[in-house]
Amino acid sequence: MTDGEQEAVRAAVEGELGLMDPAVRSSRAGTTRLLDPEFVEVGASGRRYTYEDMVAELAEHPGSAEGGPVHEPSDIVGVLLAPGLVHLTYETCFEGRRARRSSLWRRRDEETGWRMYYHQGTPVPPEVP
Repeated sequence: MTDGEQEAVRAAVEGELGLMDPAVRSSRAGTTRLLDPEFVEVGASGRRYTYEDMVAELAEHPGSAEGGPVHEPSDIVGVLLAPGLVHLTYETCFEGRRARRSSLWRRRDEETGWRMYYHQGTPVPPEVP
């Protein structure tokens, strides 16, 4: 991986971890800074979220309360798919429930930086290793 590819993946991972931080999740400014205006999510619940939904609701989602339970990520892997587009995969554990997650991060310009464009969470049944 080139230095530029490593930097792109590092920026996407930092953004992803930021969106798991209760201080960011509970902040409208933090959320809008890290979500692309064309953002879409298919949550582990199966619900589809738009940018507007997530900006309005993320502060109320599990993992957003300071001092409360948080999403614990593991095995984060990132790949630069094309200039300005990074794909991340990883697993989270939240209150004993696991989910496999996939995110696309894109950078349209230097000013706005890297933002999450798409996210999907898939629950992992307890019996799956």
